[in-house]
Amino acid sequence: MPIVIARDLGKNYRVAEKQPGLRGAMRHLFARKYKIVRAVDGVSFEIEPGEMVAFLGPNGAGKTTTLKMLAGLIYPSNGSCEVLGFTPSDRADAFRRRFSLIMGQKNQLWWDLPAADSFRLHREIYNLPQDQFDRTLGELTELFRVEKLAKQPVRELSLGERMRMELIAALLHRPELLLLDEPTIGLDVVGQGIIQNCLREYNATRGITMLLTSHYMRDVEALCRRVLVINHGRLVYDGALEGITDQFGRVKLLRLQFAGPAPDLSRYGTVTQAVDRAATLQIDRSKASSILSDLLSQHTVTDLSVEDPPLEDAIARIFEQSATPVEAAIAS
Repeated sequence: MPIVIARDLGKNYRVAEKQPGLRGAMRHLFARKYKIVRAVDGVSFEIEPGEMVAFLGPNGAGKTTTLKMLAGLIYPSNGSCEVLGFTPSDRADAFRRRFSLIMGQKNQLWWDLPAADSFRLHREIYNLPQDQFDRTLGELTELFRVEKLAKQPVRELSLGERMRMELIAALLHRPELLLLDEPTIGLDVVGQGIIQNCLREYNATRGITMLLTSHYMRDVEALCRRVLVINHGRLVYDGALEGITDQFGRVKLLRLQFAGPAPDLSRYGTVTQAVDRAATLQIDRSKASSILSDLLSQHTVTDLSVEDPPLEDAIARIFEQSATPVEAAIAS
């Protein structure tokens, strides 16, 4: 049975519109006009136990709003969702004990206290047996490589170390579902890699289900096989990660190494790089075979590779093809 079920899930916000100038300010005071902004517009999907799913979209697409509805922080305007067999907006205690929500720009740890003190507070909140708490904490601090940092004040930790502590706090009660909103935001490549490895290992050993939003394609490629793409509140893609490139990537990249100086390749496509004997050529994927055949017959190629473009390019194309936002102006 799916652990998350969303059916035509939607969230609307009523936003006041103010006209510029003094006259606009007076009208805004006595006869306001409003518009309805559909932050999430009829989203439907299911997530099976143990899946690690990426939830992608540009800023303002509706990702965080959807996560908040799944967590029960806000009520949906229409449609429904079921998480772990519960209706999230009911906010049942039994439901809140079975999931965690991590938001990369929000802190749940006390800034001036050691993380260990916040962990003990979480034990009291979730009423965890002492032996279970000690065992879980030991496993998590070892997994996230922070055994010697838990007694330092949080404010003295680096951004990457703080995020690892945040994840430990979220996992202490052994949730079945982890909702992650930009967990690696602001981290360098090393910090991102550590968190990616830890989350991947935790999923493999515990079978936890994860729904992840991120602007870092490294997170997505390292952790998730399935991708949901949302734009202007609407779900525009639900499928395998590699399917994004297959469905929306119109080009291939040819990386070529020649025996002599790189020739002029502009008649085949767009030359994105040419240095000495090496060149990178962007071509129409439907013509890849014929172009390769012609190149190999006309020039001495010592090495070549055919690659898909970066995932970011395919995601951007999805955004370009999806619908424009829907807003309805109403008067009050």
